[in-house]
Amino acid sequence: MRRIVFMGTPDYATNILKGLVEFNDIEVPLLVTQPDKPVGRKQVLTPPHTKAYILENSLNIEIYQPNTLKTEDAYEYINSFKPDFIVVAAYGQILPKNILDIAPCINLHASLLPQYRGASPIQSSLLNEDKFAGVTSMLMEEGLDTGDILGFSYFKLDEEIKVDKLFEKLSNMAAKLTIKTLNNFHNIEPLKQNSSDTSYAKKIKKQDGLISFSNQSAREIYTKFRAYDPWPGLFVDSGLKLKDIELIKGIGKPNTIIAIETNSIVVTCKEGALRIKSVQPSSKKQMNVIDYVRGKRLEVGSSLV
Repeated sequence: MRRIVFMGTPDYATNILKGLVEFNDIEVPLLVTQPDKPVGRKQVLTPPHTKAYILENSLNIEIYQPNTLKTEDAYEYINSFKPDFIVVAAYGQILPKNILDIAPCINLHASLLPQYRGASPIQSSLLNEDKFAGVTSMLMEEGLDTGDILGFSYFKLDEEIKVDKLFEKLSNMAAKLTIKTLNNFHNIEPLKQNSSDTSYAKKIKKQDGLISFSNQSAREIYTKFRAYDPWPGLFVDSGLKLKDIELIKGIGKPNTIIAIETNSIVVTCKEGALRIKSVQPSSKKQMNVIDYVRGKRLEVGSSLV
C-alpha cells in the first residue's frame, strides 16, 4: 500500500484525487490545498473543489490549508504522514526544497511540457489554436515546471471544444496518467526537458476578456471565447458580456448588426462575423440578445456597442 500526500485545489485536481482514492493499492491520508476564499458578490467563504469533494463524500482524509508552505510547521506536518510520494496538480504554490525532499514529488501538468509552463496551460493551448493538447507527469524541482518528464498523454483537439470541456477531458487523462506513473515509477527513465522549446502561460486576469469588434477578427474573438468562458468571459468596453456566440461568415463595416434573427443577431468584426445568442449587461442577469436589442432599440445597421 503506497501512501500519497495529494496537493491540489481546483476541479482539475479533484478528478486526479478521485482516481487515487478509488485505486486499491493507494492510500491518501492527507490533502494539502489552498485556504477557503470569498466568492461572488456576497463574498461567500467557499472551500476549494478538492476539499469540497472530500467533505461531500465523508472521506477519511485530513485536510491542510496553509497560507504558505515556507514554514517549519508546514514541513513537519506534511512529513509526519510519511508519504511514499507527493502528487501535485494545480496546487497554486511553488513547493520549497524541504517539502520536495520529503518524498518524490510528481506534478500532473496540463500541457505537453516544456510547452506552456506556468499558470494557464489549458487556456493557452486554445488561444494558440493548437492541434493537440495533453498532460505531462514530471518530477518536481525548485524551478517552475522544469523537472524531468516521467510520462505524457495527448489527443487531437476538436476545433470547437471550449475550456470547461477541455479541463474535464485533460483531468480524466491526468488521473489515468497518475496511476500509470506511480505503478511504473521505479522503471521509468526520466527525460530532461528541452528548454529551447519552452513557452510560458501567464496567469489570466479579468482584463484579458476585453474584446473589440472593430479591432479584432471574428476568429480572434471566438478563440478567446473558447478559452475564457466562463471566466473571465468576454466583454466590451461598456461592460456588456457575450455569453453565447458562434463563428460565421459575414462582411460589412465592423461592429455593425447585419442581421436580426429569431433568437440571435449577426455582428461584423474587423474580419468575419459572429452570431450572438445571449448577452449579459453590466450588473444584470444574462438575457437573450433579442430582448437586449429590443430594449436598446437597435436594428440592422446599428452598432451593438
